[in-house]
Amino acid sequence: MLKEYCMTAAGTMNLALTEEQADKLVRFHEMLTAANARINLTRVSAEWREAADRNYLDSMAPARFLPKGIQTMVDVGTGAGFPGIPLSILRQDIRVTLLDSLGKRVEFLQSVIDALQLNACAVHIRAEEAGRQAAYRDAFDVAVSRAVAPMNVLCELCLPLVRPGGQLLALKGPGLDEEIRQAENAFAQLGGRCLALHPMEIPGRDWNHCLAVVEKISPTPEKFPRRAGMPEKKPIL
Repeated sequence: MLKEYCMTAAGTMNLALTEEQADKLVRFHEMLTAANARINLTRVSAEWREAADRNYLDSMAPARFLPKGIQTMVDVGTGAGFPGIPLSILRQDIRVTLLDSLGKRVEFLQSVIDALQLNACAVHIRAEEAGRQAAYRDAFDVAVSRAVAPMNVLCELCLPLVRPGGQLLALKGPGLDEEIRQAENAFAQLGGRCLALHPMEIPGRDWNHCLAVVEKISPTPEKFPRRAGMPEKKPIL
């Protein structure tokens, strides 16, 4: 049922989900459900319809707004693999790097990547640390993130990882307009600008979700990101 539902709902969202990709979503759901019983990866129940709507379809929704020709993507604060794993399943042409600060999550995600043979890797590192390492700074065409932090904080975590000309795609809930206003100074200091806000509609749900698209128009100054914890404790205002 999960397979058929995801394929039908994805079509309604103007996303082409193949049978092979839907099978991988089902396998991911099975692995996540089993692992969640042991290590509490996500608060969403194992009930397949709820998981599909809140995690899998919600995570795939930004795919319609990914820039053409991108080759690399980083999911910052991926948690249980959202939105990075569903996006990787949908877009195998993009190399996806999943960042998380919790080792047990990263171990689980790498096991999923290996089992599903995804074009991805999971890395145990904080975004602040990654943003100061040559291997990750300015290394990605796109950064994605879902429900990680307010926009001014999220930009400091993500924009150092994105190459100039690349984008940050942030899945957010209600109140995004105010977050964008409060982040104007952060955009200016970090080299970004907000390009667009897109409603994220999931078939049969009335959630007020929205996608913020932020373009990196100039290099992020070397002083950013600040050390671990500082973006949250003293956000750019």
